[in-house]
Amino acid sequence: MTRLFGTDGVRGVANADLTAELALALGRAAGQVLAGRWGVRPRVVVGRDTRASGEMLEAALAAGLMSAGATVVPLGVMTTPGVSYLTTALGATGGAVISASHNPPEYNGIKFFDPQGRKLPDELEEAVEAAVLRGGQGGPSGALGSPAAGGADAAGATGAEAGAAAFVPPVGGAVGRREEAPDAGRRYLEHLRRAAGPGLEGLHVVLDCAHGAATPWAPAVWRAVGARVTVIHAAPDGTNINVGCGSTAPQALAEAVRREGADLGLAFDGDADRVIAVDERGRVVDGDAILAVLALDMARRGELPDRTVVATVMSNLGLERALKAAGLRLVRTRVGDRHVFEAMEQGGYALGGEQSGHIILRRHAVTGDGILTGLVLASVMVRTGQPLSQLASVVQPVPQVLLNVPVKRREGWEDEPAIQAAIAAARQRLGEAGRVLVRASGTEPLIRVMVEGDDEALVRELAESVAGAIRRALGSGTD
Repeated sequence: MTRLFGTDGVRGVANADLTAELALALGRAAGQVLAGRWGVRPRVVVGRDTRASGEMLEAALAAGLMSAGATVVPLGVMTTPGVSYLTTALGATGGAVISASHNPPEYNGIKFFDPQGRKLPDELEEAVEAAVLRGGQGGPSGALGSPAAGGADAAGATGAEAGAAAFVPPVGGAVGRREEAPDAGRRYLEHLRRAAGPGLEGLHVVLDCAHGAATPWAPAVWRAVGARVTVIHAAPDGTNINVGCGSTAPQALAEAVRREGADLGLAFDGDADRVIAVDERGRVVDGDAILAVLALDMARRGELPDRTVVATVMSNLGLERALKAAGLRLVRTRVGDRHVFEAMEQGGYALGGEQSGHIILRRHAVTGDGILTGLVLASVMVRTGQPLSQLASVVQPVPQVLLNVPVKRREGWEDEPAIQAAIAAARQRLGEAGRVLVRASGTEPLIRVMVEGDDEALVRELAESVAGAIRRALGSGTD
């Protein structure tokens, strides 16, 4: 079966890979699958970020959902965690977000939530894919095929897929409609205010909204809690989201914090499910350091079950060492906030996240929420009376080199003998004092190489060695 869903929904260049036709097909398929799974007429909240293509894809996705009989509740520009929260708060059957998160403006994506605001499990994503394929709809590279061309057929379908295969389009009054929710934004802001707690009055914060979905919400909630707010990169025009700003480029935020003499800076990504902080000295505080600050505070207050934090294999050894020194444990997962949350649910843990700034505070949310994380981080500063620079100093990162290697194909890299030999050699030279991680990007034609250890020169040498082997075996000829 042709794969549509990657590590975080369906993504691609809007109107080239992710077309209106595909969005329509995904909406229709999702409506069918949600109805089959929960046995009710679906009611789906839909939000988007500020990309120019968002309005087009929202219209197509909504049309597909309504063609399957679903009621669509449009939220307009809304953060991904906002959609997750409102899916549950509004009693919806599911949610959908149109966003490519931290990716460049020409990209866009579609991902779905279940009634609890969690990302759809693999089996339901596969059912949506199967329904799209059976419909013969256009996909990322043209026609995605049909049962005769290798798609799933009804005989081998799961229950949800079989329901989709037997789908009869509704007519008359059974066709889906739009339903407005005028108080949805207010409800999300109140949710954020409750998470913030008291004491933030007068705190000076600089917010980098990345010209994205945080723009209507982050400044509003920070002003509502009484903070002094300076806002940058909050003039979205559809083409400037994430461009030289936000969590992937916090340099401008660092300069603004120093210039303004602020207590704290927060940089969000395009859909605001990530946050990278900047301390009062203008130094970047990444997701690992944020995790450590929150973990130590929660442990002191008896709110960290099993004294355990969940993070991915990408988190720096410095985080692991800092937690161990405090008598805390780190559980590592595969890359992706979905895997972090699954481990948190299975273990009953309260805190998890990624180095990139995806932080999940399970007491408040089932997905990363950059705005919420920033508010809770500020609450720790107020409660302890310590500046962020002091709090974050508990983590001493070891040298870590991350390289993105453009490739002609991501598939099958594990079977390349030269790549495996380079990885094995690097691991042997590092020994127990470091780590080597190689993985394919879930959304781009890249192989990602991460090497870390105490010897910075050796770490860089080994990362370049592994990347070189990948370029020779699979490289696209550009870097």
